[in-house]
Amino acid sequence: MKRSLESLERAVVRCTRCPELRAYTAQISRDKKLAHADCTYWGKPVPAFGNASARVMIVGLAPGAHGSNRTGRPFTGDASGDFLYPALFRAGFATQPHAIDRDDGLQLIDCLITAALRCAPPQNKPTPQELRNCFPYLLEEFETLARLRVAIGLGSIGFSAILKVLRQREWSLDPPRPSFKHAGEVVASLGSRRIVAIASYHPSRQNTNTGVLTRAMFDAIFVRARTILERLKG
Repeated sequence: MKRSLESLERAVVRCTRCPELRAYTAQISRDKKLAHADCTYWGKPVPAFGNASARVMIVGLAPGAHGSNRTGRPFTGDASGDFLYPALFRAGFATQPHAIDRDDGLQLIDCLITAALRCAPPQNKPTPQELRNCFPYLLEEFETLARLRVAIGLGSIGFSAILKVLRQREWSLDPPRPSFKHAGEVVASLGSRRIVAIASYHPSRQNTNTGVLTRAMFDAIFVRARTILERLKG
């Protein structure tokens, strides 16, 4: 029996499939970063943010140690979120451009944000086994999104996770063996349904501070998503 998105996300928060990551996130919550010494850290797997009626799914890499692992919401409280949410707001997918904490009033519009891994990994580098352990959650989230039309992978791991979901559910891909490149697209088909997967550089500080990913480049991803939604209505 298929779980609701709410039930699934409660299971994500309780997950203990990777004991080493639970121990690591708990350690971060105790040690904290000096700038957040007064904060109570979330320190658990981070559930998706959005709702099951979304037509756009965004898949990132993993929670940041002092961002999502602190706030409990994807891309909230760190530099990556400071770049992502203004772009979503400009494209009409968020009600405000700032993401501070879970109680800041931010809501997503027609969009769900999740990740390939739900716990913050050391050095922000998940192991292949950790990604495999977490993958069933992404697969279930995909199944709850009956109206999904666009899936955006932030970084090569996020994009690869999307392609893995589509292949596992036997969607045909065009091109069948895509490589990762910014603004690259794959059209997935299953019967009469179509989903467009879009690749984007991750909005990490490493990319945004060096100009690898600019505001214009990132905005173009979400403008493209909006265009696709207009074409694939329903």
